[in-house]
Amino acid sequence: VQLVESGGGLVQPGGSLRLSCLASGFTFRSYAMSWYRLAPGKEHELVATITSTGGTTNYADSVKGRFTISRDNAKNTVYLQMNSLKPEDTAVYYCARRSGGSYSRPVDYWGQGTQVTVSS
Repeated sequence: VQLVESGGGLVQPGGSLRLSCLASGFTFRSYAMSWYRLAPGKEHELVATITSTGGTTNYADSVKGRFTISRDNAKNTVYLQMNSLKPEDTAVYYCARRSGGSYSRPVDYWGQGTQVTVSS
């Protein structure tokens, strides 16, 4: 199993970024996927989850209305569109595979992370 994130970087407050996570080594369409983030001095935060079919998504209250998780099962890729970014969104963002198709399954694999910095 491999999860490779990309798309992080430096952006000004109010800006947008789209993160991608390319998955390999497993049947991507059978697994729910999540994005987490880790900011300095804080605990891991679950940002968003999408079920295996993409039919259900869940978001942390802190990002609702600003972030959108989506997936393309033909491309083995899950995305996180981040709009109206705030300095408090600064963190390393991790892609994670859940151990089944439902969003309630525990995480069993992690990507290496991509840094997102929101600053003027």
